[in-house]
Amino acid sequence: MSSENEQQLREHLAEQYRYVEQIGLNELSSGNLSCRFEYGMLISPSGASADNITPESVVRVSLDGEWEGDRKPSSEWRMHAAVYLAKPSAEAVVHTHSDYCVALASQLMPLPGFHYLVGSFGGNDVPCVPYSTFGTQSLGDDAARALATRTACLLGNHGMICRGKNLKSAVNLAHRLEIMCRQYVLTRQLGEPKLLTEEQWDEFFERAKKVSYGRFI
Repeated sequence: MSSENEQQLREHLAEQYRYVEQIGLNELSSGNLSCRFEYGMLISPSGASADNITPESVVRVSLDGEWEGDRKPSSEWRMHAAVYLAKPSAEAVVHTHSDYCVALASQLMPLPGFHYLVGSFGGNDVPCVPYSTFGTQSLGDDAARALATRTACLLGNHGMICRGKNLKSAVNLAHRLEIMCRQYVLTRQLGEPKLLTEEQWDEFFERAKKVSYGRFI
């Protein structure tokens, strides 16, 4: 992804930011998107919304927080940087405050393996990390540890974060996680769902590898 032209990446990030709000994953100025670029990243600016983000307002930031331009980077730049530092394969990061992700995260609940598509995040659940104040290094460190073995996690009393091989794939993962959290909340209204067994998970991952059904980690 870093080999792409910077202007193209800026345009794509602004486009995907607007799309994330369009499909209801973020509202007003919540959430943030970034992509790896050279030795740092491009990230949505502080106070960004679908109405005001432009390619020019996207901020270039080093992984230790040095930034360029007229707009400050998102206050969550540390969380994005922690993921890039810990996971060299991560090329894009998406953080949202989508409704059903927030609902589970506010209960400090992981998303359990109630459906085989939970496996699309790399394991038999999606973990939830403890609450930390927004913008802090502790939040970034917790998220990066969770994303070492998953492509997404919930953030306690906050929202979600995921990593992808590019911006579009990361946005799709964020969308998928919101769908799965919604479906889990719905099935909980009927009672506690039956979770897939270890044997069923082994069969799923074996089958997924054979048909190249996602490259989870």
